[in-house]
Amino acid sequence: MIYDFRLFWRLTVRSFYRSAGTNGPLNRNRFIFLVFFYPIWGCIALLAWIGFLLDEIFFPAYRDHPVEKPLFIVSNFRSGSTFVQRTLARDNATFTGLRTADIYLMPSITQRRIVSLLARVDALFGYIGERALRRLDAISLGKLKIHPFSLFDPEEDEHLLFYIWSTFLAGFVFPYLDELPPYQYFDTEIPRAQRRRIMAFYQRCIKRHLFATGGRHYIAKNPLFSAKIESLLETFPDARIVYLVRSPLEMLPSTVSLFKYMWRLFSLPPRKYPNCNEILAWTKYWYDHPLEVIDREPPDRCMIVKYDDLMQSSDSVIRSIYARFGYPESEALESLLSEAAADARAHSSSHRYSYEAMGFTREQIVQEFAHIFARFGFDAHERAEKQMVESSLV
Repeated sequence: MIYDFRLFWRLTVRSFYRSAGTNGPLNRNRFIFLVFFYPIWGCIALLAWIGFLLDEIFFPAYRDHPVEKPLFIVSNFRSGSTFVQRTLARDNATFTGLRTADIYLMPSITQRRIVSLLARVDALFGYIGERALRRLDAISLGKLKIHPFSLFDPEEDEHLLFYIWSTFLAGFVFPYLDELPPYQYFDTEIPRAQRRRIMAFYQRCIKRHLFATGGRHYIAKNPLFSAKIESLLETFPDARIVYLVRSPLEMLPSTVSLFKYMWRLFSLPPRKYPNCNEILAWTKYWYDHPLEVIDREPPDRCMIVKYDDLMQSSDSVIRSIYARFGYPESEALESLLSEAAADARAHSSSHRYSYEAMGFTREQIVQEFAHIFARFGFDAHERAEKQMVESSLV
């Protein structure tokens, strides 16, 4: 069965009957969230699956659509993948990717066709509907902190796996990690048959998008790709990989802070920074596993980029991606690179964190990731400022 009903049922039962002492206790706010979540998500998922079924009837040719040199951006969380994805996605003559609206409002070809028709009607009335949707987007998703989020921006297509309820991201909405399969160790701990089922669904979603848009090279970024990089290369034999690596002294506390924010968005964990030891173990795997895979792949298929190089010379890094993998440079590339470099230089954020407050020490982080510091020459010394300012470009 493609949809993991058992997992969805277990998480539902846990939410209402056995949530005391967990990261998602059933308090008033959590109850209100669940009351709204089920009907809203139910409608989104139902419409998507109706669309998927209609695609098989009206657009069966999508299954044979080629996926030529798709580019997958892999990294730990908070390592620059959003910046690279959104920079490259601006070059829509070369790349195409999924926006939040594509993922949640029109993941099927049928839905795309219907929305396209509605957009043409809306144009006759001066784009009243689009303007209203953009205002709603700004006062809702636009208010989310720590990560820029909008219906109209490229987003992590890992969210597609909510339609089969087979993603680690479900642990943000239902923070009962002991109920989830070990998706954070996807390639090595998920049974092969289950991996193939999940990746086959993901591949069909990508083919739907390319069929509907006529896009040339698909681009996606997901930190959780770090756990499924082998599965990606198996599913997409023509795939290209960019792996972004950031100093553990910056990545780890930023990731803990992100997870804290996401868990508190949907529930109220009893601890300020939940699951720190688990996150430490996951992030080590998300360094080690991709690097092991990349080290045995040919250099024309994979590329490693240091976060500091990306932030200091983004235009050079982006150009090197085109050159390494042979992607055609569009006429608009020069202006796009200038805009991206300006964004990287000008951005600042009020988000602050401290790894000491999370229970880590510098010595502990350096010791746990000693091989990463050695391989990439990251500075293992204490920073002048104990609190570090995070960039939402990551």
